Amino acid sequence: MWDSIWQDVTGVQPPPGERSVVLTALVALALVAVPRAWQVARHVVTIAHEAAHGVAALLSGRRLAGIRLHSDTSGLTVSKGRPTGPGMVVTAFAGYVGPALLGLGGAALLRERHALAVLWAAVLLLALLLLQIRNFYGLYVVLVAGAAVVAVSWWGSDEVQSLAAYTGVWFLLLAAPRPVLELQGARRSGRVRDSDADTLARLTRLPGMVWVVAFLVVTLGCLLVGARWLWVGA
Repeated sequence: MWDSIWQDVTGVQPPPGERSVVLTALVALALVAVPRAWQVARHVVTIAHEAAHGVAALLSGRRLAGIRLHSDTSGLTVSKGRPTGPGMVVTAFAGYVGPALLGLGGAALLRERHALAVLWAAVLLLALLLLQIRNFYGLYVVLVAGAAVVAVSWWGSDEVQSLAAYTGVWFLLLAAPRPVLELQGARRSGRVRDSDADTLARLTRLPGMVWVVAFLVVTLGCLLVGARWLWVGA
């Protein structure tokens, strides 16, 4: 059984075709651009954002103490270790670029026609994230997201799996720049004084705006490269 599953995951699936790639991009764009849709879909970006903080903390030698996801689409990742230094900088920087980098990784898999691998990678990441969630709403959001991806991965046809994978990857790539723009808007109006950009400014003595620009450069760069890979994989 497991050998069969592994062969399916590592195997290739037929590409959806150019029209379907465009359609999935338009669906993802609507989720980002339509306010009511964005209010719900933004939870996915928050999951990726906080997961990126967590992964960066572990890779930089910090100890992950837990992750919280809130109903207003905000989140909090707590890690323990030195309050300054490269590890803290990497951890703080990872959040806003995390969704774009995940999208880029998914685009790389889809370029090689591994749509099912994209879906099961999402399941694995959500399962690992679930172990670090420390509030009930966070558990609810991750479980709902995980159940949806598992359902498509297990019972969906090859075509459905491919369309779901493309839509999810397009969404991460297209959505990633928007929170960065929202962040700068909140900073300009004085509504946010302890953002990741402000934390990085304190850690590095570089202005927070420098970090906002860095977030934007990475997210837009991933979008451009990822879009090209998705088109090639069609």
